[in-house]
Amino acid sequence: MLVRRQENVWIHCVLFLCLFDSVASQLSYSISEEVNKGTVVGNIAKDLNLNVQELEPRDLRIVSSYSKKYFDVNLRTGNLFVDERIDREELCPNVAKCSLKIQAVLNNPMTAHRIEVNVLDINDNSPVFIEKAYSLNISESSLTGERYLLPIAVDADTGSNSVKTYKLSQNEHFSLDVQSGGEHGVSAELVLQKALDREKQSVITLLLTAVDGGKPARSGTLQIRVNVIDVNDNIPTFSKSLYKVSVRENTAQGSVVIKLNATDLDEGMNSKILYSLIKRGNIDPSNIFDLNSETGEITVKGNLDYEETPAYEVRVQAMDQGTVPRSAHAKLLIEVTDVNDNAPEISVTSLMTPVKEDAELGTIVALVTVSDKDGGNNGVTNCKVMGSVPFKLKSNYKNDYSLIVDGPLDRENTSVYNVTITATDEGSPPLSSIRVITVHVSDVNDNAPRFMEPVINIYVKENSPTGSVIYTINAFDPDLDSNAKVTYTLLDSFPRNIPISSILNINSETGDIISLQSFNFEDIKTFQFKVQATDSGVPPLSSNVTVNVFILDENDNNPAILAPYSEHGSVNSESIPYSAEAGYFVGKIRAVDADSGYNALLSYHLSEPKGNNLFRIGTSSGEIRTKRRMSDNDLKTHPLVVLVSDNGEPSLSATVSIDVVVVESTADIQTQFRHVPVKEESFSDLNLYLLIAIVSVSVIFLLSLISLIAVKCHRTDSFSRYSAPMITTHPDGSWSYSKATQQYDVCFSSDTMKSDMVVFPAQFPPVDGELISINGGDTFTRTQTLPSKEKVCVKKLKDKSPSSIAALKDAYR
Repeated sequence: MLVRRQENVWIHCVLFLCLFDSVASQLSYSISEEVNKGTVVGNIAKDLNLNVQELEPRDLRIVSSYSKKYFDVNLRTGNLFVDERIDREELCPNVAKCSLKIQAVLNNPMTAHRIEVNVLDINDNSPVFIEKAYSLNISESSLTGERYLLPIAVDADTGSNSVKTYKLSQNEHFSLDVQSGGEHGVSAELVLQKALDREKQSVITLLLTAVDGGKPARSGTLQIRVNVIDVNDNIPTFSKSLYKVSVRENTAQGSVVIKLNATDLDEGMNSKILYSLIKRGNIDPSNIFDLNSETGEITVKGNLDYEETPAYEVRVQAMDQGTVPRSAHAKLLIEVTDVNDNAPEISVTSLMTPVKEDAELGTIVALVTVSDKDGGNNGVTNCKVMGSVPFKLKSNYKNDYSLIVDGPLDRENTSVYNVTITATDEGSPPLSSIRVITVHVSDVNDNAPRFMEPVINIYVKENSPTGSVIYTINAFDPDLDSNAKVTYTLLDSFPRNIPISSILNINSETGDIISLQSFNFEDIKTFQFKVQATDSGVPPLSSNVTVNVFILDENDNNPAILAPYSEHGSVNSESIPYSAEAGYFVGKIRAVDADSGYNALLSYHLSEPKGNNLFRIGTSSGEIRTKRRMSDNDLKTHPLVVLVSDNGEPSLSATVSIDVVVVESTADIQTQFRHVPVKEESFSDLNLYLLIAIVSVSVIFLLSLISLIAVKCHRTDSFSRYSAPMITTHPDGSWSYSKATQQYDVCFSSDTMKSDMVVFPAQFPPVDGELISINGGDTFTRTQTLPSKEKVCVKKLKDKSPSSIAALKDAYR
């Protein structure tokens, strides 16, 4: 930026001597900026009358407040020289006079001499414009002589080295007027010499040059862009003064008729053209045609009908958007050509909807009229119903029709019909029109509620809480509104001795079946009832469904020990001879469980004593037998505890205690029916009565069996209706036999030593069947059940007492 050059330094020294309390003096030097380092400014020793030999001993030095050390002194010669580059524009920007103030300090004695060095300017900076580019907007209507102030250039130099004049590049429209402001510098104005025309030249580029007064002179340039602003001095011009076009009648709305074109040489809003239709007299073309104001496109807006207007004469205006708009006009002739342009029109004069789904054939649904504005064959129409619908058109008179019911209606299959009517004229080509009539079908109560299943099976666990919802009945009615609103009621039940209303309730609206009591599988295993679903139509329709309720067994009954043994808490005894072999029969534990299935499947185990090696028990039969022969080391009395468990989840159990006494011979063995010891030599009255009772019961039972067999022989013809006999087993060890669908339990004992049996009725009345009794010798005795439809159970007993029989009966129940 700065140019250094070697110059001869001329020095002008003025010495001012002032006397104060101590001796002081001031020197003044002048030096040009940008001189080389080492350039001598002046001789301080000579100008201050100092001895050169004293400079070094007195430690002459230059001090100043500047950040840079611009000057230093040669102690051998006393010359003050430049020690740092000096830039006047950096030290004193925008100041006419620039000086550096330093001091020369000596010791012994200490004295300070002020030195002022004036820095003279050189032409080392070119003029610079602050703006990189400059734009002027000048209207093309501006008059000659108008002036426009231009930016000034800045020169860091001063005096004669600053900006002195401006120059403008050669052009035909502008000149430059340079004005000198004395100390305030030089300015320039752009003067319009020739009128502008934007249509010929819209942009003019000029170059402004600033020149300083240095030798040699320096300069800077600025590019000036003159934008010629348009004025609305041109009118729009149509491409034609008369436009002709033909269009077919009945042309669709929005169809393009013609596109007009007008141009304007101006720019901007002055060249933006808007088109419009001109109304003349009573004719307003905007009712028939639409003109896009920006594109000049004319489209069909209304209906073109050759029979009404064969041609249209339209005046069109094109206007620019200048401040003072200018416009031009053109004529447009539109000819309408005739075609078969009127399609038949279908109108519905009366619509009777909705129609009931039970409407009879021939019922009038709507009155239809067809018309065509064309004449001749173009106005003759044919009308018909399209598609397969239960309706048809019946001609009344000429173009008048009735839409009538022509088939059965079913709202549940189709609730709404869209009847399509087509009318076609006989023109060439023929035209047709379509009219869709929506016919609603109203509902009648012609559907009863429907259940999804003919029979509903419900499975309920026993002991379920009262008030719980065991099932939700759902019936569907395809009708609508009140005809489809279903209510539920409970009907008769089976068995009939169980009133259904006492054990169940049904929510009439939701169909929720609610239990009114907790069910016991041992009391009732299944029952049946019916649910009736009734809609709210007039008259109401209903349907029934059979509901079977099956009670699912829960393991809620402990096994019950049957006589002659009692449960845990009392001790029972059995006797065996000392000479008993391995497998000797000691006794049999009998137990029943009121539950069913696995919950009633019993198993027997010896729980005490642990690790007994003398006795074993059959896990399924309950028979206690010896494992080996007796030895002298065995005890005479063996207390046993038998655990009877079912297979339910969780398992329930019962225990019974038995003392097995070892005797010397079989003669010492006492029957287990004897609860008190008696002397063999005496035969009491009690024993006599017991013997008579046993014999009487046996005789009565045998007579009953003979009577049953006799009755069966006389009724053999009645058994042909039964199917083949069926024998099934139960988890409790009993067998069932039946020739019908009902089953009868035949319970027996494996004890072959005794074959006494007891008969009692069951709680559920099955149909008549046959009974098979199986004795210990695996022989079958076949008897018929009593006509009273009682369930017969045959069991072998050891204990014939009435208490044992009652206990067996309760346990079986």
